[in-house]
Amino acid sequence: MPTINVALGQYSDLFMLLAALVYAAAFIAFAWDLAKSSKLIREIDAATLASEKKVLVAAGSRGSASALTNTDGDELVNDEMTYVQASEKRLAAKVAVSLTWLGVLMHGFAVVSRGIAAGRVPWGNMYEFLSTGAFIVALVYVLVLLKKDLRFMGTFVIGLVTVMLCGATIGFPTPVAHLVPALQSYWLIIHVSIAVLASALFTITFAMNVLQLMQHARVEAIAAGKRDKFPFMGVVPSAGALENFAYRINAVAFVMWTFTVMAGAIWAEAAWGRYWGWDTKEVWSFVIWVVYAGYLHARATGGWTGARSAWLSIIGYLCLVFNFTIVNMYFNGLHSYAGL
Repeated sequence: MPTINVALGQYSDLFMLLAALVYAAAFIAFAWDLAKSSKLIREIDAATLASEKKVLVAAGSRGSASALTNTDGDELVNDEMTYVQASEKRLAAKVAVSLTWLGVLMHGFAVVSRGIAAGRVPWGNMYEFLSTGAFIVALVYVLVLLKKDLRFMGTFVIGLVTVMLCGATIGFPTPVAHLVPALQSYWLIIHVSIAVLASALFTITFAMNVLQLMQHARVEAIAAGKRDKFPFMGVVPSAGALENFAYRINAVAFVMWTFTVMAGAIWAEAAWGRYWGWDTKEVWSFVIWVVYAGYLHARATGGWTGARSAWLSIIGYLCLVFNFTIVNMYFNGLHSYAGL
């Protein structure tokens, strides 16, 4: 059994905390960028606003391409999931992205050093699973930013990453230690790594679905002639575009979660001599699979689009959170190795 490197584990904890602070600063910068964008949107003249209302209503109902412009003709957002306001005016967004990259580098060092300190993969308890999951969310986001300008999602995605990392460091602090016997298997790498990645993708789609519901409510309010209470949502693509993008990511994450459940069953047979035993963790993993399967099926064949599909996806994510938190902390079973 490898020796625990306590000093390296302490460095890992330190960099995990520093990464959380940097992410918090990035969250503030992203929020400031949205606030500045709200001010620009309020400057749109009455004639342009009146014409754009019709476009927003149409985009919200059918997800077609549209664009919102200010009085200078600078495009703010379009429905190709692109944040296209003139780049030279986006100082706050640039600072936010730079801070996010810094946070990802520090976070990555913390995760890797944790694994080296323990002499194993760093996802053997709730602290490690949550911190690694938060790292995957942030890493996927910044990598996508290299190809597609999704800075409008920064406030929501990095906000979730900050909450996840703070939850890991404050709620589930666990010293570096060896794994319990049930986890000392190569299946830990196969089963849990895919579960972490699937959970990270579900987290991203959760943020998109929340934005979708907010945009949908905003469009309906504008159509009814009410005051726009969320002008910053003017830099967010239409509800239809958000829904389509979230659906594609959910489809990929669902395949990963299916593999997670199957790999878990194979691992259970190797460890305990049975594929399925109705353990609480196993049941809730299957519940998550059923909810997301229903979401994909309903949207693809049942015509469940708009707010209904968003809520079904959100319910699936809430089941995922329940499985990770409540089940791990309060339900005894063969999977009670959360490290608490």
